[in-house]
Amino acid sequence: MPDHAHSTDPAVQAQLDRLTALSPGRDILGLDRIAELCRRLGDPQHRLPPVFHVAGTNGKGSTCAFLRAAIEAQGLTAHVYSSPHLVRFNERIRLAGTLIDDALLAALLTEVLDAAHDLQASFFEVTTAAAFLAFARTPADACIVEVGLGGRLDATNVIAAPTVCGIASLGIDHEAFLLAPEADVPAPPHDRIAFEKAGIAKQGAPLVTQAYPASMRAVIATRAATVGAPLLDRGTAWDASVADGRLAYHDARGALDLPLPTMAGAHQADNAALAVAMLRHQDAVRIDEAALAATMTRATWPARMQRLGAGPLTALLPSGTTVWLDGGHNPDAGVALSRALQGLAPLHIVCGLLSNKNAMGLLRPFADKIASFQVVPIPGHEHHDPKDLCHWAQTDLGITDVQPCDDVAAALAFIARHRPPADALICGSLYLAGDVLRRNGELPD
Repeated sequence: MPDHAHSTDPAVQAQLDRLTALSPGRDILGLDRIAELCRRLGDPQHRLPPVFHVAGTNGKGSTCAFLRAAIEAQGLTAHVYSSPHLVRFNERIRLAGTLIDDALLAALLTEVLDAAHDLQASFFEVTTAAAFLAFARTPADACIVEVGLGGRLDATNVIAAPTVCGIASLGIDHEAFLLAPEADVPAPPHDRIAFEKAGIAKQGAPLVTQAYPASMRAVIATRAATVGAPLLDRGTAWDASVADGRLAYHDARGALDLPLPTMAGAHQADNAALAVAMLRHQDAVRIDEAALAATMTRATWPARMQRLGAGPLTALLPSGTTVWLDGGHNPDAGVALSRALQGLAPLHIVCGLLSNKNAMGLLRPFADKIASFQVVPIPGHEHHDPKDLCHWAQTDLGITDVQPCDDVAAALAFIARHRPPADALICGSLYLAGDVLRRNGELPD
């Protein structure tokens, strides 16, 4: 689905309107346009601080958050490029620790759009080029770049010489783009996903990965060998486990005894471990053990099992109610949510999903944690009809307590009036999560 953004700053909004008019209005993959756009801008992607390039279906954003936390705990600075934004476009570009300000953002978008006038560059390609310009012109000790979609043909993949690459959890998402038939690539869906993500591998740059089924690992190993990237996969070159409330990590350099991440969800230990492995298998940015330990409490990542604070939305529920927010939207995210919800009583669920997402695949893993199910639309995006999603939850998952609602506020008010007291989870889409954060007055910074 096409990306878009709005800004309260008139100068930024003028350029976002211009971008909407110039871009093709859809997600497109391929490196030709972004390579030409960067060439016109002086190839800023070749003048970045040491780059940590991260792909994955789930967990890549959290991995980037742990990388940033570690670098900053060491007293260093990091640029970060991530997507999508939740509330403000500025969230996509973090300069040496601070979100890009509106004046610089407007100037960069103007410069990039001037250069891209005849290219039909996509929203993400223009954003990527703007980020590279900002990173090349602003000093920092490291640069953390999150892949947008896939890896092999993602706009960020014009980075030719990353310091280290990482691949987080792999699963099925964005099927229309990543599973289209193409010659000389693996046919099974999961192997094709592995092939696309492994496309970020570069000669001489360590490729650090999680553990995957044998066929997916073989695909990644083949890609790494083809380009000359040392493969450092979990279970072979490094490993980690949770024991006695600690994260036990080890590799050829030795063992680490680290605190568990304070970010909610058991899966965050895996993301933290991947970040540690990436940092330990590169030499450009030195991070000591004390900084790695501090990382576990410093790292934050909005809308990933985030506990909402006091605000207009949470005030709609009875005092003492805990409200969680998670933007996971595919079957693997559903599995992660089921792990995060272990030990909790069933919750009232408020859910909204884009129309191209596998609704039952997301919900089935934690169906036993659903006390009631309220479904809402996602403002400004094509989404599953709330009545349809309620029907599927009844017929496919056996959930009897369902209710379509006009929006999140209406859903929370309905729960307060008609449901017994219980904690709540708002989930299903990062776009929905962004709307919730905005309406509850919790802007990511």
